[in-house]
Amino acid sequence: MRPDLQVIAEFIPAGARVLDLGCGDGELLEHLVTAKGVKGRGIELSEQGVLACVRRGLSVRQGKLEEGLGDYPAAAFDMVVLSQTLPFLDDPGMILAEMLRVGRQAVVSFPNWGYWRCRLHLLATGRMPAAPDLPQAWHEKPRWQALTITDFGQFCAANGIAVPRQAYLAHGRRMRVYKVTNLLSTTGVFLLEKAIQRR
Repeated sequence: MRPDLQVIAEFIPAGARVLDLGCGDGELLEHLVTAKGVKGRGIELSEQGVLACVRRGLSVRQGKLEEGLGDYPAAAFDMVVLSQTLPFLDDPGMILAEMLRVGRQAVVSFPNWGYWRCRLHLLATGRMPAAPDLPQAWHEKPRWQALTITDFGQFCAANGIAVPRQAYLAHGRRMRVYKVTNLLSTTGVFLLEKAIQRR
């Protein structure tokens, strides 16, 4: 399983009600259902991904995230997952708010363009680098918007989102240093909740 998905699985308690957004081929959802006994559902845009999920016996529907979450009532899930999809959303702020409406908590992972090699590449070549841990040319679909761990932290602070737990990866390996994560990590994984829920 992809390293960020392994961390996400650690963040999710056994038996939780989980909604996986942009669930791809269902690898994470299947693992959570079989290893942790979660009650899992998914939303996936690609027909290919939905078919792969159905073959795994998962409850997944096809649709755009921007349209799909309105069908769920508040607090319908314990956890809502969004892995490696945030940079590709047209309205990430709205999706994050909806995730925390339909779920008690959310888990988000994304590639970090603040990584030192990305900075050096841009400085040396004048060209945007491919995302670390998620390489893709700028002109390929789906289009992405680069963001850094620092950008995400500032967004959360400004929008009343608490981050009670986080993990950082460098080329698939868990980092133990937390002082210069924006410079040294290639992927960030964040557990989110509404700030007013924290005690």
